[in-house]
Amino acid sequence: MHSQPLQWQDNQVIWRAPDLLPNIDVNGFDGQWWKHNGNLTGESVGRGTTYFFRHQQHEFVLRHYLRGGLIGKLLTDQYLYTGLENTRAWQEKDLLSRMINMGLPVPTPAAARVEKVGLFYRADLITVKIPDARDLHHMLLESELSDDVWHNIGATIACFHKQQVYHHDLNIHNIMLDDAGKVWLIDFDKCAIRAGDYWKQQNIERLRRSLGKETSKYNNYQFTQQNWQKLLKGYEN
Repeated sequence: MHSQPLQWQDNQVIWRAPDLLPNIDVNGFDGQWWKHNGNLTGESVGRGTTYFFRHQQHEFVLRHYLRGGLIGKLLTDQYLYTGLENTRAWQEKDLLSRMINMGLPVPTPAAARVEKVGLFYRADLITVKIPDARDLHHMLLESELSDDVWHNIGATIACFHKQQVYHHDLNIHNIMLDDAGKVWLIDFDKCAIRAGDYWKQQNIERLRRSLGKETSKYNNYQFTQQNWQKLLKGYEN
């Protein structure tokens, strides 16, 4: 994926995928700006607000990087600046591009922005929205998933692990399924290509804890131990 030359202006730098958002400027990283212009198609509130907007023939997802934990109460969205290539937005968009070249099912990066604030920076990332896809958490609140779907989830995770892709937060919210039955992984902040195998089982256990946590919260959560065994079978095959 080629991109335009990068230039700092007013302590900000913007990367653009020329075939997706070639003309995006600072305003395009403000969800309210898209709303004001009638392009906003949805919002999702979690740690922060994720904005969904339409531009020309594509739908996009805009996310502002926010800290969690205790330090997040002091430095809500500021990170120590140690070089552009070390910023959260640049690392995530570069990793997404690498994974796409590997043939892995991940969102396509469309634009990224970093703003320097003294010794710190703030950052945003825009990706292409996966068409006709829902996260598995909300699907499990409504209905059972077939054995084939659970098998495919495990097989998809295995594809990432075989390429040494470590997902920092592999949970049921970051796994999506589209209308064609294809499994996708999203949210690659703080993720990386990682050597060795020691972390892979920890990744799987993290997903198992995520499923257990949601099952304990909702009486109608459609997850069973048999489902988990189908996932593991898909992973091991």
